[in-house]
Amino acid sequence: MDIQSIYQKTIIFAAHKHSENNQLIPDSQLPYVVHLSNVAMEILITASNTKEFDLNFATQIALLHDTLEDTTTTFHELELEFGIEIAEGVSALTKNDNLPKEEKMLDSLNRISSQRKEVWAVKLADRITNLQKPPKTWDSLKKRKYKNEAEVILEKLKGANQYLENRLQVKIQEYESYIH
Repeated sequence: MDIQSIYQKTIIFAAHKHSENNQLIPDSQLPYVVHLSNVAMEILITASNTKEFDLNFATQIALLHDTLEDTTTTFHELELEFGIEIAEGVSALTKNDNLPKEEKMLDSLNRISSQRKEVWAVKLADRITNLQKPPKTWDSLKKRKYKNEAEVILEKLKGANQYLENRLQVKIQEYESYIH
């Protein structure tokens, strides 16, 4: 299947899932699918700047990366619709709600580390797109924690994709302007 068809099939599935609970981008009236398409856009550009990068696989992971965490979608449903490798990649990107909050990110990063580099790239792309202007409700401490978490992601996924690592480093530096 060509990338356009893969993209369309996957974004329609994800959009339906995220719209079931009217999920919006925080501090906006934008449907959550905008975030998903922004992460996929990072992946599309990354593919043209990276040798040996599976664009089809990475695009599907990018568009589906929050379906297990934020919707009623099950692992089995993803496996049936997109295959076991996609389901496992999305699962690695999903925080384990059975863990204490402070352990969730490191657990996910450890699971991501056992996946293909494209899954690592999606995590980097996700954080790049999330390092925009923070929600108005966040205080300086919350913003600082979010920036520190981005630095941990960058450190733990070093070697995943130089293009995205460079972009994330710049975004982390730019995000500092919001912490005052």
